[in-house]
Amino acid sequence: MSSDAFGRNADGLFKPSRRRFVQGLAADGAVASLGLWPKLSWALKGPGNPNVLSGTEFDLTIGETPMNFTGRTRPAVTVNGSIPAPLLRWREGTTVNLRVSNALPEGSIFGHETSIHWHGILLPANMDGVPGLSFDGIHRGEAYHYRFKVNQGGTYWYHSHSGFQEQAGLYGPLIIDPIEPEPFAYDRDYVVMLSDWTDMDPTRLFARLKKMSMYDNYYMRTVGDFLRDAERNGLATTIDDRKMWGQMRMSPTDLSDVNANTYTYLMNGETSLSNWTGLFRSGEKIRLRFINGSAMTHFDVRIPGLKMTVVAADGQYVHPVTIDEFRIATAETFDVIVEPSGQDAFTIFAQDMGRTGFVAGTLAVREGLRAPIPPVDPRPLLTMQDMGMDHGSMGGMDMSGGKGMEMSCGANMGMAGMDHGAMAQTSKPADADPHAGHDMATMKDGSMAGMDSGSTVTHPASETRNPLVDNQAMVVSSRLDDPGIGLRDNGRKVLSYSMLKSAFDDPDGRDPGRDIELHLTGHMERFAWSFNGQKFSDVEPLRLNYGERMRIVLVNDTMMTHPIHLHGMWSDLEDDQGNFLVRKHTIDMPPGSRRSYRVRADALGSWAYHCHLLYHMEAGMMRTVRVDE
Repeated sequence: MSSDAFGRNADGLFKPSRRRFVQGLAADGAVASLGLWPKLSWALKGPGNPNVLSGTEFDLTIGETPMNFTGRTRPAVTVNGSIPAPLLRWREGTTVNLRVSNALPEGSIFGHETSIHWHGILLPANMDGVPGLSFDGIHRGEAYHYRFKVNQGGTYWYHSHSGFQEQAGLYGPLIIDPIEPEPFAYDRDYVVMLSDWTDMDPTRLFARLKKMSMYDNYYMRTVGDFLRDAERNGLATTIDDRKMWGQMRMSPTDLSDVNANTYTYLMNGETSLSNWTGLFRSGEKIRLRFINGSAMTHFDVRIPGLKMTVVAADGQYVHPVTIDEFRIATAETFDVIVEPSGQDAFTIFAQDMGRTGFVAGTLAVREGLRAPIPPVDPRPLLTMQDMGMDHGSMGGMDMSGGKGMEMSCGANMGMAGMDHGAMAQTSKPADADPHAGHDMATMKDGSMAGMDSGSTVTHPASETRNPLVDNQAMVVSSRLDDPGIGLRDNGRKVLSYSMLKSAFDDPDGRDPGRDIELHLTGHMERFAWSFNGQKFSDVEPLRLNYGERMRIVLVNDTMMTHPIHLHGMWSDLEDDQGNFLVRKHTIDMPPGSRRSYRVRADALGSWAYHCHLLYHMEAGMMRTVRVDE
């Protein structure tokens, strides 16, 4: 590598504009913790150039800082005064010491306690940073000393696990330089951290979601849409389609709970107007480390005019795969290599999954350039197949198959089974087994029978007549080869999970000794989210035996996409035949999907297991995983 994390040239030179230079000098902590590797591993703090702190000794102060991304100044939670927080650069094999101080002011709307969770990092439970689970949190005026050995390399990130502080700005990139040489070459190295910002107090935003979960869904289908669908698909089919969605009390346009109608999207802490820029020379290989540090947003990323070669996922090397576009779920990271040439500027374009907005930056040969920004793609619509309701009678992804859908539902539940408004009127049986549907150790030969496309679903008893469950998928598949809603057949080569293959064999090698199945459940109108219809506050921990190899099977019964993160341990995703596919720390779960992954319970203690959509986790989609000897 011939440059640092923010793209100085082969001689280590970086020449910012005078404005950036002055801003960098004025900023606190602009140059700190100079390490021995890589050379000149510092950066100016200015637009697009956050602080880089490297070495083994770190002092991080969490405080409240006024920020202005929209024309209105609002308080944010920051680390050393910046959003994103400083880029931390560690080295595999070293022991890091991080002294984190809580300097939040008295009466802060963000509370008096704070924390930092090192996302995807393997470490002792008391270093994981989840208040009430692995430690007591960091109270105002106090400090916590994180100390652990770094046993991995790659691209990761860190964020608060206290209240809604992550939404308010407490997140930052983390790079770990590996001991062994990397299996690919590049000339420059940039972090591209995507996030979402709101001027609202996040607590008020959460309260609004509880009262009106579809507040941001401005794109409800209209009479004009009905007339166009009727002309294209026929009146009877269109009426059937609307009836089914009405009976489910759901909207096919509701892809995300919060979108650009509330959010301003950021790239490395900059809006599109600010135009974060990474410099290059024609013909160079550029490594872009994409990190989704958002609270609630899936981004679809492309660089028009450039192919991207994915070389790492969630910090772990994968066999290179060249694509035009990828979806990055909240908390995921993807490292890609690009080779810009033939023009002076290229746009890095990241649009939200619901197609309500975007953020853009630039790769350019010099400051001040900008390439054309593409229009946001057409608004996608969820289908009954996306909902796990299609038995193949709808003709692929065509919404016109309402009659076929009615027939296929009747074979299992009937339309009454889809009237979830009636279900919401009932209460959960008092004797519902809180662990129903969990342990599947008796599954024949431990095999993943039923993982083929279009398998039917058995639901845990705790979902039955449950006021927290408004939908149950009837037919599911892994969807590993599906790029996702809004990305199918768009004329570009789009990454799917089936295209990711770890550059190493199964690190454990053992067959799982038992299976645990969990259903992702929710109620859209009530904004209630859970596993198996049971909120975090109502259930006991999932217990694993130290050293065991087990399989987790997730079934998404909701119409939302959920990125699921298990702390402290790797999640080794399987293909449809039960073979090791790719190692990740966050598994994205589209609607109507069933995915399985192996876990080695090699980390003693209590660990968080949750949806990484912040407001879903806060609304109950979280469990404790307890590993005991």
